[in-house]
Amino acid sequence: MSRKAELREARASTPAQQLGNLSNLRHLGLGFTQDIHTSDISWLNRLHFLEYIDMSGIDLSTADAFLVANKIPSLKALLLINCSLPNANLTLLHLNLTKLEQLHLARNYLGHPIETCWFWNISSIKDLGLGETYLYGPFPGALGGMTSLQRLDFSNNGNSATMAVDLKNLCDLEELSLKGSLAFGNITKFVRKLPQCSSIKLFFLSLRDNNMTGILPDMMGHLNGLRYLYLSNNSITGAIPSGLRNLTSLERIDLCLNQLTGQIPMLPRSLIGVGISMNCLSGPLPLDFGAPNLTELSLSSNHLTGHVPRAICQLQNLVTLDLSSNLLEGEFPSCSTMPNMEFLILSNNNFSGNFPSWLQNSSSLVFLDLAVNKFYGMLPTWIGELVNLRFLQLNHNMFYGDIPVSITNLILLQHFSLASNNISGSIPSPLSKLIAMTLEHPPRLGSDKYVHGDSNKDILSVVMKQQELKYGTSAVNEMVGIDLSLNHLTGGIPDEITSLNGLLNLNLSWNHLGGKIPMKIGDMRSLESLDFSRNNLSGEIPTSLSNLTYLGSLDLSYDHLAGKIPTGRQLDTLYTENPCMYSGNIGLCGPPLEKNCPGNNAPKHGNQQQGSGNGYDPVLFFYFGLAAGFVAGLWVVLCVLLFKRSWRIAYLRFYDKLYDIVYVFVVVTWGQDNQLTGALNQVRPI
Repeated sequence: MSRKAELREARASTPAQQLGNLSNLRHLGLGFTQDIHTSDISWLNRLHFLEYIDMSGIDLSTADAFLVANKIPSLKALLLINCSLPNANLTLLHLNLTKLEQLHLARNYLGHPIETCWFWNISSIKDLGLGETYLYGPFPGALGGMTSLQRLDFSNNGNSATMAVDLKNLCDLEELSLKGSLAFGNITKFVRKLPQCSSIKLFFLSLRDNNMTGILPDMMGHLNGLRYLYLSNNSITGAIPSGLRNLTSLERIDLCLNQLTGQIPMLPRSLIGVGISMNCLSGPLPLDFGAPNLTELSLSSNHLTGHVPRAICQLQNLVTLDLSSNLLEGEFPSCSTMPNMEFLILSNNNFSGNFPSWLQNSSSLVFLDLAVNKFYGMLPTWIGELVNLRFLQLNHNMFYGDIPVSITNLILLQHFSLASNNISGSIPSPLSKLIAMTLEHPPRLGSDKYVHGDSNKDILSVVMKQQELKYGTSAVNEMVGIDLSLNHLTGGIPDEITSLNGLLNLNLSWNHLGGKIPMKIGDMRSLESLDFSRNNLSGEIPTSLSNLTYLGSLDLSYDHLAGKIPTGRQLDTLYTENPCMYSGNIGLCGPPLEKNCPGNNAPKHGNQQQGSGNGYDPVLFFYFGLAAGFVAGLWVVLCVLLFKRSWRIAYLRFYDKLYDIVYVFVVVTWGQDNQLTGALNQVRPI
């Protein structure tokens, strides 16, 4: 049995100190073993043949880890990741680790100058991992003499380090990652200090998030072995050098979030992933990208203009295409097929034309965003065949017609926005088929197939809680919502919508929806934002609405709702934050409104209405009927007199006769009154 196998069997039941009795042990792997806690590791000194130590995840804050390791001259690998080591700046009078090849100290907060570390003079080190150690200051010149070094990971260290060391002699260096660690730097000078040997092995270079300035040098021939180049989130300026095409091994390049200008040059043929989003690129897209095997192409948030060239259809391996937030226009080329497309993001441009018909054959599509363009026409019925679709953004276009019922076949759909179009008709009723919008749906997969390097990019914009929210690639999977606002939808709100209890956002505002709010609206317990405003909804507000304890925004304004408003702590809080959420409903009464409900007309359960059942006051109906009857009768009489001559003559004769009678009666009565008054005056005593 090998010594490594013996340890796997022994470590589960043997205290760590007793492992020191395995005198011939060469490989000790205790990394991230939860049941080991020790402050004394001096027993390691009894293992004279030990070559490999992994004690990652064990608290060694009080152990003299480096002093103990220095007494094992046979040691080749020392892995102490996340061990709460206090520092690495001790002084070793005699360095015995002359065979050490692998040293990993990542995720220990060392927090002292880089140059004070004890290991810089060990020329045998090939793999050095110092990520998240928060070492700071300049790298020591000794780094330039570590000619055996193959991998240096100094990532995510708080942008407090500086690199002025010449690395030209590190001919064996294969991977260099300094992302999120440099306080400043000049990319032009940095590239010139990279290895310049007859045989260059460097294939991975990451300088993301480093406040680097300068321009990319056109001459980068000494990096012709590079396969991965990540320079995103810096302040690099100038044009993308045409010499980039000479990097014939380059597979992925990330230049996002810089200040690059000019046009996109022809790319290296070997590329499969390109990210140049969030720069200042201009001009048209190249007629030939030069990289037929591209799987990921992200050019969003630039100033690109013109039409998309038909050459885009030749990129048959494309999985992700993001051209959003540019100035592109016209119709997207009608590609015969792009079978691998999963992410297609064309939002915030001036694209026009019908819904792209070539997408019918893109059954792998997961994320489709055509929002904020000038697309028009009816939505195709075959949209229900895109069975893998999870995000569908069609808002702010000019689509018209009905919502295809087939859209309910998209059982993986978790976000659907059709806001601000000219959609009419009713909301499809078989909504319960959208199981990805329910709580019963299994955990959703991540979006890690999106362009590598665009982790800082917002790829989903949602109007929710009366504000526009942005979701990045890491958070987008948690968004579940439907937005059909600002259309011309009619009919009622389907009762089946309440089965979508995983929805976070439901916005049906600014339509012509009628009927009642579904009685079981309270079953949608995940709702955080609900907007039914500016419709023709009537009836009472269901009492179950008070069950929505996660609700952070509610708007029922400007409908025809009536009756007593349901009470609840959450609803009361929402009204305090938005006193207008019930405005425009003259029939609503009761707290929190000042208008009291008449009599004892307490709301019945469910969707029943008080009074006559239609949401109006019966007394108001009586007076309305009385006035309407009087007006109708008067018009009947006037019309008869106008068109019936004999009746008109008879009416006028009757009026004359009635006038004579009244006149005679008034004159006689007046005369009698005067005579009586005169007689009384004569007999009055003097």
